[in-house]
Amino acid sequence: MFKTRTTRVTAAISALFLFSAAYIFNGSEVRDQVMLNLVTSSLNSVHYSPKNYSDDFSEKLFDMYLERLDYSKKFLLQEDVHQLKKYRLLLDDELKAGTVNFFDQSHTLMQNRVKQSEVYYKEALEKPFSFNGDDAIETDPKKLLYPETTAQMKAAWYTAMKYQVMLRLAQMIEDEEKKDSTKKFDLNSPRFAELEKEAREKVGKTNADYFSRLMKINRYDRYYIYLNCIANLYDPHTEFFPPKDKKNFDIQMSGQLEGIGAQLNERDGAIKVASIVPGSPSWKQGQLKAGDIITKVAQGANEPVDITAMRLDDAIELIRGKKGTEVRLTVKKPDGSILVIPIIRDVVVLEETYARSAVIEQGNKKIGFIHLPGFYADFTKANGRNCSKDMKLELEKLSKDKVDGIVIDLRNNGGGSLQDVIRIMGYLIPKGPVVQVMQRDKKIPQVYGDDDPNVIYSGPLAIMVNENSASASEILAAAVQDYGRGVIIGSKSTFGKGTVQQFVNLDEYLLPQFDSIAPVGAVKLTIQKFYRVNGGSTQLKGVEPDIVLPDVYKYITDGEKDMEYPLSWDEVRKADYSRWNASPNIQQLRTKSDARVKDEPRFRLIGEWAEQLKKERDITRYSLNLAQYLKERKMEKEQNKKYDKITEEKEMKISYASADRLLIESDSTKNDRHKEWHKSLKKDVYVWETLNVLGDWK
Repeated sequence: MFKTRTTRVTAAISALFLFSAAYIFNGSEVRDQVMLNLVTSSLNSVHYSPKNYSDDFSEKLFDMYLERLDYSKKFLLQEDVHQLKKYRLLLDDELKAGTVNFFDQSHTLMQNRVKQSEVYYKEALEKPFSFNGDDAIETDPKKLLYPETTAQMKAAWYTAMKYQVMLRLAQMIEDEEKKDSTKKFDLNSPRFAELEKEAREKVGKTNADYFSRLMKINRYDRYYIYLNCIANLYDPHTEFFPPKDKKNFDIQMSGQLEGIGAQLNERDGAIKVASIVPGSPSWKQGQLKAGDIITKVAQGANEPVDITAMRLDDAIELIRGKKGTEVRLTVKKPDGSILVIPIIRDVVVLEETYARSAVIEQGNKKIGFIHLPGFYADFTKANGRNCSKDMKLELEKLSKDKVDGIVIDLRNNGGGSLQDVIRIMGYLIPKGPVVQVMQRDKKIPQVYGDDDPNVIYSGPLAIMVNENSASASEILAAAVQDYGRGVIIGSKSTFGKGTVQQFVNLDEYLLPQFDSIAPVGAVKLTIQKFYRVNGGSTQLKGVEPDIVLPDVYKYITDGEKDMEYPLSWDEVRKADYSRWNASPNIQQLRTKSDARVKDEPRFRLIGEWAEQLKKERDITRYSLNLAQYLKERKMEKEQNKKYDKITEEKEMKISYASADRLLIESDSTKNDRHKEWHKSLKKDVYVWETLNVLGDWK
């Protein structure tokens, strides 16, 4: 995304200060009103497609928020929904007035119903379940109605708990049968009663954790959801970010954070260490291990803070901190011993988020392979790490190794920095436009391109994509395709996100009298649409690969066009560019690939699996008869065994780029991680076929 600041932002949001200042004189919640006004003003003054607050907008907002408030339809009663429906056509008026009466009522109702539901789930698990009947459960909330009475709500929780226990029990029975494969487990045996009780206890523990988290949801947690619904009605990528979420987004974009390098989760009401990031401060210190329970956190020699009943995100905030500072963790080890562990915080690099390369020999060809998981960039630092610098290094390393072709893997790459896409495309062409960007209220797009005539890599090129390749990934794939610079290989289409976002820090627009409510958060807004150099848009349609390979998710739609309220597709005039003078013969490559795919057993299995997944997705109602469920589960597992062949290893010789070999092999942690990655590449049929396509390139 572009890091730009339009004058419209400052002028328009500043205009609301006079309006916001009036709130200090009334009796309403100042924080609620100021936050609401900041969000709505930024949306309508900056968003690419501003909205009119009308009854239509009000209905959409009501429906979206109600669905997110109680998606499972197990908390609210029909009478609650009826009570809230009086606001269905009034939310636009509330937005204009800066009031949140609807939200207040919804929050109070939800809080009360959560407490009520906690009683119901516990009651359901008090006695053994009978799994011999012909009852069933509907798992698709869209097919359910809100319960009319508390008795129906109680019954819904009973059915939900029975289903969870049945799933757990089925797994336990299968584990028992593995111990003695000659015997079928007897559902009428005393052992069954023991397992059923154990399953209920485990389900009870899981739901106790779930309700513990629900009870920790405060008013502002839900208020943030409400603000996000307002934002999402503009388009799916326009979002409100509370301060903590914005910090996490920055970490994701930069691929690094300042902390201790421990992945944490909340289990059984405690903050537990899930894993340690290799090379991190925790890993180097050596005492903190996966499975440890953190009970207290101290900043250096200060008094420790007890975190035993704290929310996970609040605990993480205490543990994270600036490089060079000390945090002391009081932990309970699995053996029950208590230990205080001092750790000096440092920059934690999440290596898996960065570009990495390998050299793969297949047949008589030596192919360079680059995995780019995201178009990352550290916008918080002048010389922060970014993907274009890393990609330049990888391309240079592989070029020095004289590879016969290069594959850039953009599968599951959700995008990121637009400037870096332009730079990366510039490494592959002499000069020229890369993307066209349309501003709000403009009729002619602005063209962004590469002005540097130097080309780092000029050989055969393949770009791998799938249905989760989005935004910046689609720009690069589209530019390579339009220039004829390489061949695009993957599923039938990419995601279809053709928009650019910008963050607006709402704290910058607070009047001095509201400083006490800071930090407020930020809004990520869609400010531009981008277009291919051929004039078409990737919005909704995505990029259709030159060579389409069978895809497990072929029949499961989950792209931009399937999201709520996406911006429309359109096109602009073609930019002035010249195609690559050594473009591949796409038809020839496609013909050879199609023949190989037709004869490849793994691709045939992928086609069959896609059909099966479609059938399974359409089934949302499940029997609660255990014997029938076990029978169906056994048949499904037997049937699915054949799909294991999809990930059988193919013979490939994979090595490091020459420039990396000494560095990686001297670091056992890095070496192990790369070996695991190389192993996964050998099991990847899509990599295998992409290498074959480059092998056909003449």
